[in-house]
Amino acid sequence: MADSNPIDILAQRASGILLPIFSLPGPHAIGDIGKPALRFIDFLHQAGQQYWQILPSGPTDQAFANSPYMSPSAFAGNPLFISIDALHNDGLLENQDRKTIDTSEYIVDYRQAIQLKQSLLHKAWQRFIANNQQDTLDVFSAHHPWIKDYSLFQILKKRYANAPWFNWPEAVKKRDPETLKKIRQECAPDISYYTFEQFLFSRQWEQLRKYAHQRRVRIIGDLPIYVATDSADAWANQNIFQLDPRTSQPTSVAGVPPDYFSKTGQHWGNPLYRWKTTNKKIKTALLDWWAARFRHNFDMADVIRIDHFRGFESYWSIPADEETAMNGTWVKGPGLPFFKEMEKKIGKLPIIAEDLGIITPAVEKLRTELGYPGMRILLFAFDGDTNNTYLPHNFDHNTVVYTGTHDNDTAVGWYLNPTIPIEDKERAKRYANQNDMQAGVFHKDMLYMAYSSVANIAIVPMQDLLGFGNDCRVNTPGTIEGNWQWRCAPRFFTSELADWLKEQTITFRRMHPTKQKVEQT
Repeated sequence: MADSNPIDILAQRASGILLPIFSLPGPHAIGDIGKPALRFIDFLHQAGQQYWQILPSGPTDQAFANSPYMSPSAFAGNPLFISIDALHNDGLLENQDRKTIDTSEYIVDYRQAIQLKQSLLHKAWQRFIANNQQDTLDVFSAHHPWIKDYSLFQILKKRYANAPWFNWPEAVKKRDPETLKKIRQECAPDISYYTFEQFLFSRQWEQLRKYAHQRRVRIIGDLPIYVATDSADAWANQNIFQLDPRTSQPTSVAGVPPDYFSKTGQHWGNPLYRWKTTNKKIKTALLDWWAARFRHNFDMADVIRIDHFRGFESYWSIPADEETAMNGTWVKGPGLPFFKEMEKKIGKLPIIAEDLGIITPAVEKLRTELGYPGMRILLFAFDGDTNNTYLPHNFDHNTVVYTGTHDNDTAVGWYLNPTIPIEDKERAKRYANQNDMQAGVFHKDMLYMAYSSVANIAIVPMQDLLGFGNDCRVNTPGTIEGNWQWRCAPRFFTSELADWLKEQTITFRRMHPTKQKVEQT
């Protein structure tokens, strides 16, 4: 589905659904990018939706409760998302390998998914190598330079009992060339295996995206502004981060200051970039790394949502020895010149700017100058302030409206939440011109507000389309347990639901023009 000017697609009136890959149904304890993803694309097509928004698709770490925002790689794909059925179809697994897991269809079971998929991926790799396919992996690795460091990073994590890279032996931590060369020679089979995982993910993702385009569905990816400290990216590119040259640990870390969500702010702990460096070599390396990251993400998605966009205008810098975010300071970010440099290197960037939280006129000015649409969350709209920027009458067209995000209550969960003032709930109902105060239909009120707004794009989480409560929310910020686990059972993807959503999509002119014309004739 080619677009003559990629950034123009964000100016077209459209709608879509937010659903993480792990939340897809399937028989292997976690959603994957095979049949479950293709069937969901069919559902989107039937419902007249043009967008599927996902969360970051990189590997997750149990040490970080499997958060997709704390991945060991900004480039790698999550091997847990690889389709076992597709491996069987490719002749890399036997019939007896097509095991299913007896687990809840509503919750991701990471432990069982890891155990099963690691075993089957190793079998598939052994067959792949036995068929003399190592040259295929060598060619793939040559076209994806980040794999060399990512695969070695994974090997070294195992060798050093999962210790963070800055606690590894000095020669390894500081990336002594001879030491790394020797390890690569010793661990050539393991490097081959990790390359194989990424080869499979890349091949299956390419097939998924091609299928999505055939069904006139675009993918909205998610790019976190920061990387994890204990990541292949930080280890392999130490010069572009604010790290202590002696310990290799961050000198300052990322987060956000105290606000009405948290009295002590949020202490994320990610290393900050060396935006202020005067060293031309380091500056070039930093810009090249970002350009490579953008290229990689746009190879996977049609549109990218930049998480914490405001960090490019100014970022909250917290001394690394602080336990909370309270004593940080705002530091000027790379701003407009950075994005202009990226456009020189890559071309126009179809980006959605996540501009939530503490947003200043300077942040708004940067977003406006770049022409990127911002985000508006309806659940934030009903505090009684008629100037609230999240109220639809204050939107402009260059906006992506959401009922909520992966970090919020679901719509029905918000309505049932006893900590939400009843006045806010009453305002929300009045805004939707509804006298029915029942919670069971509130998600439809919210969808109506989103779809009828002037915002060019409306995105609804799958839970809000279904009217599910907070037991189905994806993440509760500031907590560890129970996040990144919700799955949508297959029986909820019904033709009746798709047809109902298509009616709303046609009514509010959010279908592709050619498709809508056919529907209305």
